[in-house]
Amino acid sequence: MSFFISNAMAEAGAASQPGIFEVLFPFIILFVVFYFLLIRPQSKRAKEHRKLVEALAKGDEVMTQGGIYGKITEVGEEALTVEIADNLQVKVQRAAVASVLPKGTLKNL
Repeated sequence: MSFFISNAMAEAGAASQPGIFEVLFPFIILFVVFYFLLIRPQSKRAKEHRKLVEALAKGDEVMTQGGIYGKITEVGEEALTVEIADNLQVKVQRAAVASVLPKGTLKNL
C-alpha cells in the first residue's frame, strides 16, 4: 500500500493528532451558549411562575393561560375557583394562572 501514501506523509500525519482539549473545546463552548441563551432563562421563568402560583389568595384578580379574566373566590390545594361573571364560577388548576392583575382591573374591562 505504500504506492498510495508515501512514508513521509504517513509519519507526518500520525504525529499531528489533536489533543483532548482541542477536540472538546467546541462542545464546551456550545454548551455554555445553550446554557445562557436557553436553559437559564427558562428555569428563571419557571421559578417566577412557581412563586406566583404559590402566592395566590382569595380576592386576587387573575388571567388564566386561556385568556379568561376572573376573581379568585376559593383557593384549594390543586385548584382554584374563579368567578368570571356574576354567579358564574369555574374551577381551574393553579398552574393555569398566567398572571395576577392589579386590583380593580376587572371593573375597567
